[in-house]
Amino acid sequence: MSKPSKIIARNLNFHYGEKQAIKNLNLEISANEIFALFGPANSGTTTFFRALTRLCDLDPHTKVEGQILLDGKDIRDADVSVTELRRKIGMVFEEPTALPMSIFDNIAYGLRLSGIKDKNLLKERVETALKLTVLWEEVKDRLDTPALRLSGGQQQRLCIARTLAMSPDIIVLDRPCAALDPISTLKIEESLQLLKNQFTIIIIPHSIQQAGRISDKAGFMLYGEMIETGPTRELFTNPKDQRTNDYITGRFG
Repeated sequence: MSKPSKIIARNLNFHYGEKQAIKNLNLEISANEIFALFGPANSGTTTFFRALTRLCDLDPHTKVEGQILLDGKDIRDADVSVTELRRKIGMVFEEPTALPMSIFDNIAYGLRLSGIKDKNLLKERVETALKLTVLWEEVKDRLDTPALRLSGGQQQRLCIARTLAMSPDIIVLDRPCAALDPISTLKIEESLQLLKNQFTIIIIPHSIQQAGRISDKAGFMLYGEMIETGPTRELFTNPKDQRTNDYITGRFG
């Protein structure tokens, strides 16, 4: 039984001034799957994330054409709240951005900003988020200690937990393991496999190998164009486009 579509991009074009960074992109991402979006530098993967979260709205030199639908609704419609959109689509960046406060307050920060004051509810949401990222057992006895004392891998999982605490529908990760050691990377990958049961996950992996390990479906982008998408196993073992094959096998990129 096929899963419902969560995100659909239709004829998406993105311009930075005179430069076109995304060219007529069409893409469909199903609910409750891990979708890996990969390609060489300047392929347009991060630009797609900026369009999806409307971070490009902050730059007056950008222009977006086409559609991105979230649950069938165009994210650029006039009645769409950017704040609510960014709550639904939680973004985790390459470098961990732990705040200079306690582990608990890092997770509770966004919840408090959204108006939650009840201490018991805050404790419940913080604990749930830390358990989802398999970090609870490592930090439950030191929630009042500074988050910056955590290892790099723990800080990245903390950032994912901070996103999860806001109850998003989608988690978007831009090379979240690029600066981490193999053990920390493995823990995050294991967490993502558990999280896809509750969330839709879109990741720009830090390597082709990571895309192959963790994703259900994948898409290869090159110079702003979506070259090929499909189930990861098929894409990696029997790509339909020679450029996809050349990139996966290391002939370029």
